[in-house]
Amino acid sequence: MTTDAPGQPAVSPPLTDHAAALAWLSRDPDLAGVLARLPPLPVLTPTADPFGTLVRSVVGQQLSTRAAASIHARVAEALGGVSPDTLLRAGPDQLRALGLSWAKVRTVRALADAALTGQVDFAQLATLPDEAVIAALTPLPGIGRWTVEMFLMFGLARPDVFSFGDLVLRQGLARLSPELPPGAAQQERVEAWSPYRTLAARVLWAEAARLRLAAKGAGAPLPTDPL
Repeated sequence: MTTDAPGQPAVSPPLTDHAAALAWLSRDPDLAGVLARLPPLPVLTPTADPFGTLVRSVVGQQLSTRAAASIHARVAEALGGVSPDTLLRAGPDQLRALGLSWAKVRTVRALADAALTGQVDFAQLATLPDEAVIAALTPLPGIGRWTVEMFLMFGLARPDVFSFGDLVLRQGLARLSPELPPGAAQQERVEAWSPYRTLAARVLWAEAARLRLAAKGAGAPLPTDPL
């Protein structure tokens, strides 16, 4: 744990390996069964560009991985890179013409404005507790809790995040514990996976991907993260 200001929760550092996390999560026999069916997941590392990572996440929302990568590459090439300055210089019409929806144009420009005005200090987000990062970003248009939770997991590599706003995770919990009703009972089970809830979430996503491909008659896939 890193040292934080008095009264603030400590910031958990990124994992450097999964040994302790796998041992902890395997205490849950149902989750252990899922882990046994999956190849190892890669260790996440924090981004060197929090702003660019969050913009890329917004660009990719509700799109396939391939489509998201194509649009992001098109934007980066046309603007000469993705930064607060280039996004605001481009103007809404150019961003829309490059493939962003109007809602995403509004969001990425709001992110750029927040960065340039100092409303959000993206360089300091890595030093803030999870809930403080959520509080800093969710006032921006188009940035909800789910978006920030994905950023915490895959941008800042926080080890103890689980998003109940994610449909695939809720479905994974229902498969794992069909006897538990949604709500407090499921939350209690997920709490038992702390301090490694991010890896547990990634396991559920990977299992969902495996089941989708198995239903299509395809071979076992390498597990993939949603972002």
